[in-house]
Amino acid sequence: MEEVKRRIAGDVVFSDDPGQAIKKWRTVFGLSQVELAKYLGVASSVVSDYEKNRRRPGMKFLKSFIESLIKYDEASGYPVTKRLAQSMGILATGVIDVVEFSRPVGLDELVAAVEGYIVNSRFVALPIYGYTVLDSYEAIEGLRGNEFWSIMGLSSMRALVFTKVSTGRSPMVAVRVAPTKPAAVVVHSPKVVDVLAIRLADREMMPLIVSTHPTVDSLVRSLRERLVSKSRARAIR
Repeated sequence: MEEVKRRIAGDVVFSDDPGQAIKKWRTVFGLSQVELAKYLGVASSVVSDYEKNRRRPGMKFLKSFIESLIKYDEASGYPVTKRLAQSMGILATGVIDVVEFSRPVGLDELVAAVEGYIVNSRFVALPIYGYTVLDSYEAIEGLRGNEFWSIMGLSSMRALVFTKVSTGRSPMVAVRVAPTKPAAVVVHSPKVVDVLAIRLADREMMPLIVSTHPTVDSLVRSLRERLVSKSRARAIR
């Protein structure tokens, strides 16, 4: 997300027509001038002035402008941000959601958020600094070795959450051969958990968690509502 923000900022700053660039990005994210003005806390005429180059965007305005675009996109689960990240080569194939925490959360909090249970017996409960939710079919089939780093976000101390899982074997094999390891693996609603998956989790000393959420949407929503808000609250304190 930070890389998307930087690229939008660069596009405006280095544009021969910054007003047109601002209008372009507002349109890409689907906001009207009135909607953007509400996020910025200004009159819609101010937005119009920037788009018509009657005002020149400084760094303070540019930061608020980009944050407003992202905030608007957040309400729908970041569809535009994800599409931009993929088109820019930032976001790897099969990534549904990537979140970094302001403060770490515990393994028990992750298990509660995914409505899950741990199926292996040998693991270390590490602090978790974020999570990545993956479409397992797309990720395992489409990811190249060097792209594995992109699904790890800013820290490998995170949970990898695999959806569309039948037995959990493929995700654990992928983790086993990956150049860097997550703090935990979550598999969503497998029909059965393969014995090999459990053995690999034990060997890697990482918790393998089965999520019982009824849908992928409810899983993603629960992770955001129960972990992201909690992490932000800790950061405020």
